[in-house]
Amino acid sequence: MATQSVKKGSNRKSPSWRIQMHRLPLGTRRGAATIVEISLVVASALVPYSIGLAAKFCTNAGACVSPETVPLNPVLATTEDAIAKTLAIPRRESNQRVAPLTNLFWCGALVAPIVVVGWQLYKLGKTGQTSPKRWLGVQVVQESGDPPGLIGAVWREGVGRWGLPLSTAYLIWRYSGAFPDLGILLGLSALMWLGENAIALFNPERRTLHDRIAGTFVIDGARAFVPYPERNSSQSNRLLRNGHPVKLEVQSSWTQPDDGHRETVTTIVLTSQSPKRSLHLWYWMRQNPGLTLITIGFSCISAVLGTFVGTQIYIQSQANWRSSKQQNNKVFLALVERLSQSSPNQLEERRSAILALARLDDSRAIPFLVDLLGQERVPALMEAIGQTLVSTGPEALPYLQRLNLSLQKDSALLQGSGLVERQLIARRLVGTQRAIAKILSIYPTQIHNADLSRTDLSEVRQGPALFTLVLDKADLSGILFKGASLTGASLRNSRFLGAGEDGRLGTFDDWIADFNGADLKEANLTGALLSDVPLNRTNLIRATLNRANLSNAQLVGANLSSAKLIGADLRQAVLENASLTGADLANANFTQSNLSSARLGQVSAVGAKFTFALLMNSNWQGADLSEADFQNANLQKADLSATRLVGANLAQAQLQNANLQNTNLSATDLRGANLAGADLKGATFAAPKPLQSDQFIQEAPNSASLARVKGVDFSQAKNLDAKQIDLICDQGGRHPRCQ
Repeated sequence: MATQSVKKGSNRKSPSWRIQMHRLPLGTRRGAATIVEISLVVASALVPYSIGLAAKFCTNAGACVSPETVPLNPVLATTEDAIAKTLAIPRRESNQRVAPLTNLFWCGALVAPIVVVGWQLYKLGKTGQTSPKRWLGVQVVQESGDPPGLIGAVWREGVGRWGLPLSTAYLIWRYSGAFPDLGILLGLSALMWLGENAIALFNPERRTLHDRIAGTFVIDGARAFVPYPERNSSQSNRLLRNGHPVKLEVQSSWTQPDDGHRETVTTIVLTSQSPKRSLHLWYWMRQNPGLTLITIGFSCISAVLGTFVGTQIYIQSQANWRSSKQQNNKVFLALVERLSQSSPNQLEERRSAILALARLDDSRAIPFLVDLLGQERVPALMEAIGQTLVSTGPEALPYLQRLNLSLQKDSALLQGSGLVERQLIARRLVGTQRAIAKILSIYPTQIHNADLSRTDLSEVRQGPALFTLVLDKADLSGILFKGASLTGASLRNSRFLGAGEDGRLGTFDDWIADFNGADLKEANLTGALLSDVPLNRTNLIRATLNRANLSNAQLVGANLSSAKLIGADLRQAVLENASLTGADLANANFTQSNLSSARLGQVSAVGAKFTFALLMNSNWQGADLSEADFQNANLQKADLSATRLVGANLAQAQLQNANLQNTNLSATDLRGANLAGADLKGATFAAPKPLQSDQFIQEAPNSASLARVKGVDFSQAKNLDAKQIDLICDQGGRHPRCQ
């Protein structure tokens, strides 16, 4: 008995939503498939990136179970640099440290879109459908009806659909004056992409530009592909002869042979329609042999003469170069010999030899002069060598920096040795300092990439040679001062941030000085532009930074004890674990800055602004914070004991578990503040009126001096006494003991 086999999936019905979608017009489904494709790629990158970002913020806030950090993955750092450079995005954070989970998920955010795009391109090339196109019943085919193939899919999507519109938008944005506004780039990209797709509206076959480039058609996946009549007819009626169209003519004629019968003769004439060919070079040469010989002969003679003349010029130039080099070498050796003489009577002769070396076009001159400065014993010649090196320009800076480092080591080794030798080393060191300072002041446009790391440019107040670095109103942007010593330097109104080679501030190639680990003790930086400048672990003890711009600056672990920051701008600055003990912060702006775990004991911050600042675990013992603005600031676990907060604004502040013992809160605005777990033992909510000499009863405090606590919840505050609770209840505060 025969059995009938039926495939299990042969009667499977499509989901109802897919059937409904397939009833929509092809153009609608095609657009919807494009949106879903883009969403898949974006989601594959955005989801892991968001998780990694949350892990990073969790670590920075100290709220994670495992708060340790690791360096950012080198591949991620390189990718960030490439994106920032392409889109002119400033990348301020160097040597970034992140949570291990951040590295993991950000690597996933980099790899996942590549995997998704590669898989969808593979499916498009093999079947003509990506996953969203299959869901929506849209298919891409070639003119033959076959799928486009992997190369065709890459060409269609990578070049036609995305590469051409986006590259055109980028070039317009980059060179039309819209750079570096990313909003304009985004708008141009969307406009170009929509324009490329809108071409389909004016095409009877509904083909976009990327379809034309790849030779593809978009069809309904549920129907067979049928060539268009115009294309079909043009193919079937085409006659070719040797690759050119042929004209077919039929001619009829009558003939009458000898037998008297008339016969019809039909003649078929095939006439080639190929265009007339233009004369080729070979045909022209055969027609004009004499002129051809003359042309060839003249060309050969010209080539021979040109080769001969060029060879002679090259030989002569090499000979002149060798002669000039030999002459310079003789002059250099002669000058070196003159400088090797140490007789005091030859002082002027040696000085002239030093000046002559500066004018000599020899790469050995600058290193020799720097070495000579490190060995010279005559102060007058030290000064002459320094001036000569200044005349050579920034080219001498690397050699002077190395000599400066060497002399620092020599000075440390000679501690306790003879006075003469120590003074000699000090003179040489001051010689390098003066030369470097003059080069920085004379050549401001050529020093943006100078490396002065660990250089000693500190003030010398005693000894045989004195020095103070004075670079007021100087442009020092882009210079590396890592670990350098600039104690006592005068850098008033100087710039340490400047536009890069593109001439636009706020882009990837900005010139930003680096003061990480530098010593700026007692330096004067009044009015200086230090925005975005890294100053991590920098020593700024007793430095003057009045009205300086330190917005977005990195000051992690910096020491600003007893520094003056009156009116300084520190918006969004990072001062984690920084020390500002005894600093003057009057009227300074710390909006959205990060002062977590900072030490601010005894500071004077009258009128300072700390709105939305991160101040967790910070120490403010004994500080004067009168009329300071802490609105929406995070002061969790902060130590504000014995501080003066008269007239301060603590509205909406986070004060959970803060220490407010013996704090003066007179006229302070606490409305909306969170005081759960705050310790208010001995805190004053109103300024008492002073007793007169003949007065025995304390009068009620003035209403203007009362803290504004209406609606504030004190139910979880700690160590409140009866008097404090009565005052809180009288002013509209909330406490379980209020009637």
